[in-house]
Amino acid sequence: MKTSGLIVIDLQNEYLPSGKLPLAGIEAAVDNAAKVIADARAKGIPVFHIRHEFAGSEAPAFVPGTDGVEIQPAVAPVGNEPVIVKNHINAFRDTDLKQQLTAHGVDEVVIIGAMSHMCVDACVRAAVDMGYPATVLHDACATLDLKYSGVSVPAAQVHAAMMAAFEFGYGSVMSTQAYLAAT
Repeated sequence: MKTSGLIVIDLQNEYLPSGKLPLAGIEAAVDNAAKVIADARAKGIPVFHIRHEFAGSEAPAFVPGTDGVEIQPAVAPVGNEPVIVKNHINAFRDTDLKQQLTAHGVDEVVIIGAMSHMCVDACVRAAVDMGYPATVLHDACATLDLKYSGVSVPAAQVHAAMMAAFEFGYGSVMSTQAYLAAT
């Protein structure tokens, strides 16, 4: 039987409507994330919180020591749940996330958080590349509108494209409700 670990990526104040990078649907994603975290805690599944900080005070967002870098209260760590601070998009890069997973006996991961097209994407791909089967809970993740070469891409389409890519080649994609019913 596999041992799961829950990775909660960057559900920080910076992504709220009052933050520097407000995400479409962040409140609903955080509500679902809170349900998943509560379920993990009740079942003894280890929870790993990832918090993004840019090095230096000149950063446009996620400045160390500001309210923006704080994890949102609804999904804040409790007890001895690890908080892994990262300075890069990939939560595994230059952090001890892999060592933490190993220390907790984790051999498969469930991933939730922000932003779907950046940090969630990088973590999912890295985890799978390291041999961890991954499940992404699509409605416990959020992103924002993007622009490329004069084309505006709504957040819902950005998010759907990422979830489709995960499901196509990286792992399972489920709703929070389906995941909670299955565990």
